[in-house]
Amino acid sequence: MSKFKLRGVPRTGTSAVLTEERPSGLTHEGAPGYARDARGELFLLAVTSLVAEDTFYEAAAARDARLRALVARVAVDDGEWVLRLVGWLRTGVHLRSVAIVVAVEAVRARLEAGIAGGNRAIVSAALERADEPGELLAHWASRYGRAFPQPVKRGVADAVARLYSERSLVRYDGQARGYRFADVLELTHPAPRDARQSALFRYALDRRHDRADQVPGELEVLRARQRLLAVPVEHRRAVLVGGAEALGRAAMTWEQVAGWLQGPLDAGVWESLVPSMGYMALLRNLRNLDEAGVSDDVAAAVAARLADPGEVATSRQLPLRFLAAHRTAPSLRWGWALERALQASLGAVPALPGRTLVLVDRSGSMFCRLSRRSVLTRADAAAVFGSALAVRAQRADLVEFGSTSRVLRVRRGEAVLSLADRFGDLGGTDTAEAVRRHYRGHDRVIIVTDEQAWAGRRGADPTAAVPAQVPVLTFNLAGYQHGHGPSGVGNRHTFGGLTDAGFAAIPLLEAGRDQHWPF
Repeated sequence: MSKFKLRGVPRTGTSAVLTEERPSGLTHEGAPGYARDARGELFLLAVTSLVAEDTFYEAAAARDARLRALVARVAVDDGEWVLRLVGWLRTGVHLRSVAIVVAVEAVRARLEAGIAGGNRAIVSAALERADEPGELLAHWASRYGRAFPQPVKRGVADAVARLYSERSLVRYDGQARGYRFADVLELTHPAPRDARQSALFRYALDRRHDRADQVPGELEVLRARQRLLAVPVEHRRAVLVGGAEALGRAAMTWEQVAGWLQGPLDAGVWESLVPSMGYMALLRNLRNLDEAGVSDDVAAAVAARLADPGEVATSRQLPLRFLAAHRTAPSLRWGWALERALQASLGAVPALPGRTLVLVDRSGSMFCRLSRRSVLTRADAAAVFGSALAVRAQRADLVEFGSTSRVLRVRRGEAVLSLADRFGDLGGTDTAEAVRRHYRGHDRVIIVTDEQAWAGRRGADPTAAVPAQVPVLTFNLAGYQHGHGPSGVGNRHTFGGLTDAGFAAIPLLEAGRDQHWPF
């Protein structure tokens, strides 16, 4: 472990991600690369990963194999740390697929090593939505066959008792699912938490095996849904015009309403649905509301909900969701509400004192999409977080860099969403030159990047151009194997991910306090 301790560097707080003292590898662009210890590499990879997704430099298969190998190694050595990581991935940064993969691989490795105890909890910690017990079983079966070990069954059963309800049955028990609710029940035999859930379990089993003649009286949501489905198609719009309360009692989502009506969702339908829609549903449908022509009064009510800090906190939306909504629904009536929502979601971003240099990577590798379904890129994520830091800092120089670099003037009172839209595409990754060119006695330097710096005469550690007593904080948005500089002791620190979780560590580290994992 000594190779991951930096010597001869003035010590302040110690960050979680530790690197070796000297580079032993290369970045993907050929610069000296610093390897991280196993937990640090796993943390950065997991928090930046969407399973089975290619990144600019790393194919999905290679990336997933590296994740599995790291999990297997760390889980055997420190199962308690992996348990905390899995829970945080699922509930702290809302990464569903990677939480399941880490849990499966951790439990598999621990069982093969003969380690009992704690495995059931790791499985349960990965499951927070009612479709996920089936997804975890499907993933285990695809990797290791359909012989499920007892800790897996028990962990899934714990989650089932916590998550299965009438509303979740309506939403997630579709015939296209690989493992339906009844399949999970038959495999894991969970104990129902009360009489109502016991009736739900029986009904799910009967429905799966075509034995469900009628809905039991205890299941009020399913009975309300049955009544709605019995309404003739030609009378269904009248049900909506009379009020959407019946839809709420039947747990019918806006997606399901479109099928139930067997026709378009016009302004009147949307205006009936809006009061019962959840926060995420509203955020996803802003363009649909505009195109349908909902009234300004309804739009104002939606905007008020979007901007409400309590609603933002309860919804647990990632900051980038608001940028995506801004890009897909650019109507002026949503802009200020989305900006306020974004600011609320970035509550952990500190108002840094003194002078701060914020460097945002806009090289070609940052422009790969976050996922196949996303309209956003890692460059977008970097722009949002860099802008938020600059807007809140006492005095900040905001710089975008690639093969060249330029300063973006932060206008007084400028919105983060507006500022993020002013960034460009600057080609390569000459991080070291950007630091040398723009560092002018700042109190700290923050670099938001994938760390894949250029090689060449000036391709060495880009943090070396900053005096040792000045903090340099790198926010890694890709999780590749090698980093562009040292981290872990003194004034050199690395964080990871597409959330604001790391920002809270900045003042702690500058105060000389050790800052470990965000979980």
